[in-house]
Amino acid sequence: MPLPEKALIARIRRAVRNKAAIITGIGDDCAILRIPTGHEALVTTDFSLEGIHFRRDWHPPDAIGHRCLTRGLSDIAAMGGIPLAAFLSLALPETLPQKWVDEFVRGLLRLAKQHDISLAGGDTAQSPSGAMADIVVLGSAPRGKAIHRSGARPGDKIYVTGTLGGAAAALEMQRAGKKLHPRNFPRYFYPEPRVAVGKYLREHSLASAMIDSSDGLSTDLAHICEESGVGAEVDVKLIPRATIGKSSRRVDINFALHGGEDYELIFTAPHKKKVPAKIDGVLITEIGRIVKGKKVVLIDTRGERKELNPEGWEHFSRK
Repeated sequence: MPLPEKALIARIRRAVRNKAAIITGIGDDCAILRIPTGHEALVTTDFSLEGIHFRRDWHPPDAIGHRCLTRGLSDIAAMGGIPLAAFLSLALPETLPQKWVDEFVRGLLRLAKQHDISLAGGDTAQSPSGAMADIVVLGSAPRGKAIHRSGARPGDKIYVTGTLGGAAAALEMQRAGKKLHPRNFPRYFYPEPRVAVGKYLREHSLASAMIDSSDGLSTDLAHICEESGVGAEVDVKLIPRATIGKSSRRVDINFALHGGEDYELIFTAPHKKKVPAKIDGVLITEIGRIVKGKKVVLIDTRGERKELNPEGWEHFSRK
């Protein structure tokens, strides 16, 4: 059973180290934060729900905490932002061991430390069934410089960071009854939000539009196209597919096209811009181009063209 609420909050508070952006953190009704001069605030929120985003028999609690914060940090990265602070609301069933809570918080705070941010507040509640976590991340970007989904233009090239499909392939293996060791599947259990890459792209004015691949390439690229009022062509041969575990075998192309939770960045850049092959040690791959119209087209290995429909994750869809 988790500790009583006041004791639980005190336990979490002892584990937190406030960073420079925090004037007043855990302990008051509101946190007081410092936004850098000349910057605008970026705010994002994401649920992590037991049975939807994680299962306690599949994911270690520290990985669940890590992935919870990754969801928010990845959104900040997708706008070229700098993360400043996080807020966590936890709803916990009374049967949940306190050790699980401690490990969850440890995983979250370990990632927060890597990105030099503090846990500045949140809430706790008792859940009737299943653990639920809502992460809010506050970031900032220089005024008028945040990268939106709506900036892609015909002629822009399309790029992705890292490799795609690894998380979806690992999830499918778990569904098939295979027990995965986190050490062999680090990008699935402990995905790294591409904050440094997003910041570089913003600082060097390279990206015209950007989004993270939380819901899958087909779905997230469609979001860019919809917001920008454009279409796209993607060459299937160019898509960087993840390997499976420690093997050299590449994931099925459908995982790379439609699988989510890779937390890579999908971005567009004007064709005259020179985009590095690596940024902060992360592979950058050109996979297509933005075109006029509304359709997203996939060019297969034979050169044939077909419409690429968004088939990634969507809550409430009847798939």
